[in-house]
Amino acid sequence: RTKYSEAMSATYLDENGQTQVMEMGCYGIGVSRIVGAAIEQGNDERGIIFPKSMAPFEVVICAIGYDKSEAVKAAANQLHDDLQAAGVDVLLDDRGERPGVMFAEADLMGIPHRFVIGERGLNEGNVEYKARTQADAQAVALTSVVEFVQRLA
Repeated sequence: RTKYSEAMSATYLDENGQTQVMEMGCYGIGVSRIVGAAIEQGNDERGIIFPKSMAPFEVVICAIGYDKSEAVKAAANQLHDDLQAAGVDVLLDDRGERPGVMFAEADLMGIPHRFVIGERGLNEGNVEYKARTQADAQAVALTSVVEFVQRLA
């Protein structure tokens, strides 16, 4: 009861003029409680909706056909490197899973921004962008993704 009081030399004079160490309660909120509160406040049927500052990653790149397409592999790796160089905390999902699995797991983790790279979009010079908080996706030019992400901040 006096651990912190002693460390801070927090004392008072009692009615006899004697110095006494204060008894002190410490009611700090722990990291696990903060995370729990954030999850409780920000979630939906698909999983967690973390604020950017708490998310494990700011961006996930879902590379559809990474193991089958050299174009997808090259574009995904380059975008990952470009985002990292710009200071963005990014995860490259190159597991070769079905798109629905990748999307569901990114949603469960609460990653705020998702980019999908696939053959079809690359043929048009685009990637698909979807915010975790929005229902609809939009096309973004592959060459402008870094600037697009920087504007999201």
